[in-house]
Amino acid sequence: MRITDTSDLWWKSAVIYCLDVETYLDANGDGCGDFAGLAQRIDYLAQLGINTLWLMPFYPSPDRDDGYDVEDFYGVDPRLGNHGEFVEVIRTAHSRGIRVIVDLIVNHTSDRHPWFKESRKSVDSPFRDYYVWRDTDPGDTSEEAVFPDQEDGIWTKDDATGEWYLHHFYRHQPDLNMANPAVMEEILRAVGFWLELGVDGFRVDAVPFLEQNKQNAPTKTMAVDPHDVMRRIRAFMSRRKGDAMMVGEVNVPHADQLRYFGGEAADQLHMMFDFIAMQATYLSLARQDARPLAKALLDRPEIHPTCQWATFLRNHDELTLDKLTDKERQEVFDAFGPEEEMQVFGRGLKRRLPPMLGGDPRRVQMAYSLLFSLPGTPTLYYGEEIGMGEDLRADGRMAVRTPMQWDSTPNGGFSDADPRKLIQRVTPDGYGPEHINLADQQHDPDSLWSFIRELIGVRRQRPEFGWGAFEVLDQPERAVLAHRITLDDSCVVAAHNLGADPISITLTDVLSDGDTLEDLLNGDAVLPHDGTLDLALEGYGFRWFRVKPAA
Repeated sequence: MRITDTSDLWWKSAVIYCLDVETYLDANGDGCGDFAGLAQRIDYLAQLGINTLWLMPFYPSPDRDDGYDVEDFYGVDPRLGNHGEFVEVIRTAHSRGIRVIVDLIVNHTSDRHPWFKESRKSVDSPFRDYYVWRDTDPGDTSEEAVFPDQEDGIWTKDDATGEWYLHHFYRHQPDLNMANPAVMEEILRAVGFWLELGVDGFRVDAVPFLEQNKQNAPTKTMAVDPHDVMRRIRAFMSRRKGDAMMVGEVNVPHADQLRYFGGEAADQLHMMFDFIAMQATYLSLARQDARPLAKALLDRPEIHPTCQWATFLRNHDELTLDKLTDKERQEVFDAFGPEEEMQVFGRGLKRRLPPMLGGDPRRVQMAYSLLFSLPGTPTLYYGEEIGMGEDLRADGRMAVRTPMQWDSTPNGGFSDADPRKLIQRVTPDGYGPEHINLADQQHDPDSLWSFIRELIGVRRQRPEFGWGAFEVLDQPERAVLAHRITLDDSCVVAAHNLGADPISITLTDVLSDGDTLEDLLNGDAVLPHDGTLDLALEGYGFRWFRVKPAA
């Protein structure tokens, strides 16, 4: 591999940072974050070292689902600013070497979208087929509801025409009929619009749910193959901007994952979030046993060299555990969310990582070291870099969508507004801004922020992480994951102790006489060796090395 390849397929070497504009920084003092505030923090993101910024939905919306209920695919929510301020953020980010991707919602709209308003007026409306309607009672579909505590099925009867419309999420989010060429054309037009304004790609929301239209469509003409949709968007996007990319929210079993990349053709998603490895990580942390995570990583299907996995520990939704067995899920609940108020939808947790790990800085650092050492592209959710907590009093997913904590003032430096006017209250109690904030950590070499910045810096210097071949290294300790990622004539070796007790291991198959051994987390110090690598790992300890052959 040539180092210049990393610029062509930039997503394979990216470090992604996700934020919600409305909870990041309020520049005008109205209690809601905005693009003017985000523009003031682009230099901060560059200082942290991230090179890809993912913006959660900023489109006009009733905001009943944190912006995922889109009212206008081409607009900017006026609370957040306007198109001019959006472009200023894009241009500033690009000038600092940061690419920007935005959410693309193709599964549904808000019920206040003009298309749906027209669709529900009459069965003869020209917009009727923009959505999925049926004139017969669908029966009990409660088992298919994504939010079982909020919805009792995926069809809702509309009084205006006496027919039912499909919605896999909330009833105020009717599913689009992607089998309608006019809808597909509108989606592609929106993709082209944002590309023209400078975005570098899209995070595609809820991709597998497009296929549900196939199962639930009243007629065959409404059946949708999500792979056809992804191929069409990918082809259009590539014509408009050759190096733009798509990363998909695709929480499916391993057997189905390869298809969403496009298989050998690699003509659908460029990247996919690895939900299975994420869930296995928490099971391994709960058991202090690395084997579930190792198995999940080894079971990944082999993907095309232009494709990539996106790894993460936390995102903006609930911490879903749906791919674990009932017994495994209960183990994670018992370890990290034993109280009912910490759980949501019967399948996940509404918590951030530090509180789940009891605030133990050793364990928190080990978890992020593990994330950044795995093959793939690491993704951070805003506030992770300083160890923010959650607001359990907030409903569902909103528990982890609290304002960014910049300093120790009552509003955490997020806004000058009266606290009662904030878009959402700041995290309370021991994880509030008086205890957890950027200002206290930014110049502290021992802080979590400094540690994550170091991980990002090392990661970006070593293309092995994003491009190399992964293997688990044999050693006898269940609590330890030791792995190697090899690229050409260089490899990275990492070892993580998921347990609380100190452990010593010996790795015998990683070094040869004459190899150079560098400690990547200790200033690239060159270490002596005798052909074996003897490691003493403290409780929750970890080490990263680079092995370079003498030749």
